[in-house]
Amino acid sequence: MPASTPASLDVVIAELIGELGPERVITDRQRRRTYECDGLAAYRVVPGVVVLAQDADDVAATVRTCARHAVPFVARGSGTGLSGGALPHSEGVLVVMSQLRTIRDADIGNQRAVVDPGVINLQLTAATSPEGYYFAPDPSSQSVCSIGGNVAENSGGAHCLKYGFTTNHVTGVDLVTPAGEQVEIGGKAPDPPGYDLLGALVGSEGTLGIVTAATVRLTRLPQEVRTLLAAFRTMDDAGAATSAIIAAGVIPAAIEMMDALAIEAAEAAVHCDYPAGAGAVLVVELDGPSPDVAGEFDDVVRLCEEAGSFEVRVAADDDERALIWKGRKSAFAAVGRISPDYIVQDGVIPRTALPLVLRQIAALGESAGVRVANVFHAGDGNLHPLVLFDGAIEGAVDRAEEVAGGILDLCLEHGGSITGEHGVGADKAKHMPRMFTADDLETMQAVRCAFDPDGIANPGKVFPTPRLCGEQPGRHQGAHPLAESGVAEVF
Repeated sequence: MPASTPASLDVVIAELIGELGPERVITDRQRRRTYECDGLAAYRVVPGVVVLAQDADDVAATVRTCARHAVPFVARGSGTGLSGGALPHSEGVLVVMSQLRTIRDADIGNQRAVVDPGVINLQLTAATSPEGYYFAPDPSSQSVCSIGGNVAENSGGAHCLKYGFTTNHVTGVDLVTPAGEQVEIGGKAPDPPGYDLLGALVGSEGTLGIVTAATVRLTRLPQEVRTLLAAFRTMDDAGAATSAIIAAGVIPAAIEMMDALAIEAAEAAVHCDYPAGAGAVLVVELDGPSPDVAGEFDDVVRLCEEAGSFEVRVAADDDERALIWKGRKSAFAAVGRISPDYIVQDGVIPRTALPLVLRQIAALGESAGVRVANVFHAGDGNLHPLVLFDGAIEGAVDRAEEVAGGILDLCLEHGGSITGEHGVGADKAKHMPRMFTADDLETMQAVRCAFDPDGIANPGKVFPTPRLCGEQPGRHQGAHPLAESGVAEVF
């Protein structure tokens, strides 16, 4: 990536103020600090300048200005990401998309909606549910996260076991390329011809451009929903129940698991009244046609009891269902009640490896003197261990980070992934070579460079080291000039 300088940033700021007006270009340092991190607060960078975009033309104008002067830019939505994907650049432009909040079209007949990137996830469901539809992907932060961010990170959620991730619900986007051009990719049609550029864009974490609108699928509300909470003495038993349910051919909308430490935190925070003495609980939700749900529900209860569940609670109404989910959805924030600091990890393993990996995580934490609370999407093996520590204690941060990295190593050893839904961002870029070969990474870089030859779109994210797009892929000898000068680090 061509290095930006304070001088070039000053020129960009002046041009942006001239084009957009001073009220939409934030240069005051204290105001810029508002945007210094996303949901992963361990990484903080004060952006060089902040632009409050009001429409796609603002975004395009900003990116064109950045491209002219080789100044990096980063897009930011609600800032709820957990991988540092929206971490600003200190000599770059942060393009804030949160004011673009219009649902442009709710095409119920074709089961599609066209939305601005700043539309809140749950806002779309609220707008379409009176017509009998909703937006199926539901991250735990759905009441505050924006759909543009969901598209960037390919966000998941509790119900993605049955309904899939964001990529399964996006059929088109409007994109501002890193050159500042506005293009349309895909649309309302289910499978447009040509290269699957949309597949490359969803989950690209802002490294291929900025999405200024998304066309998404609307899903019909199910005829019936039944939710149960099953309590187990051990995590092994809960893991065995999860595997048994899937093996029986039952695909619930969600199977969520929490261990004793996560339950303790949730009780302290929201008083969810989960069964006393539980070493683990499963939240299982079934939805669909009433006859199907009734049969599957009986199977799930039987399989949980056979696996050792000592108590099964069934939500009798929407209020009880909400209370069951309240404990699970509050778990991340709730650990603040039992620990001053924590790291939210995100990895994936095969479902069948759940009992073994959970034991290995416990041993890893014990050997380091670090507590680990587990709360995760058990149905698809997407783990979210919460590594607890006190940053005021010397060495505690290093121990916690060592455990967090060790958890990812365990995921890879068992054939899994370093991320399920939080993305790579700045946090996990250094782990990419553990999962992919050098040739794999070169191929990915070639795709990135095809979209962004100057390397100005969200630089420093996803890949472990910056690479100039003018370089040819392949093996190289000797130190890279950027590494030699100390700008880049080789992992």
